[in-house]
Amino acid sequence: MSDTYLRYVPKTPSFEPDRAAASEAEEFARRAIAAESVASRLAASVEFVDAGANWEGVRCSKCGADAEPWWGDAMSSAAEHGFKDLTVRARCCGTQVGLDELHYGWPVAFGRFVLEAANPTTSGLSEEQLNELGRLLGCPVREIKCRV
Repeated sequence: MSDTYLRYVPKTPSFEPDRAAASEAEEFARRAIAAESVASRLAASVEFVDAGANWEGVRCSKCGADAEPWWGDAMSSAAEHGFKDLTVRARCCGTQVGLDELHYGWPVAFGRFVLEAANPTTSGLSEEQLNELGRLLGCPVREIKCRV
């Protein structure tokens, strides 16, 4: 049996909420999402927050070409530097593009802070709730639906 997670990541990858904001956001998520658990974590550097088994590929945001042939190398290179710079040259069209700007089959994110609900019984937050969560944290957030 697989596990599912709803992950909420600030849209600014390096964003770090203060402790009070993180705690308030966790409490909000516990009220809004029926789940086994809700917890947050702060990584030392920016991480890639993926969709797990929901992965359905990645396309160039500039030309629309399949980016998977070069995406892995670009991710490895960016990861070596803690994802401090997400800008890469797309091999498909030669333009500069951010790894966070590519078109992923399922939403993904880059960030230090992650708020996670394990095995939720709801499908996610409404737009209004996402906005409130972002307000509590001090930065707009992305919702990532992950299956492992």
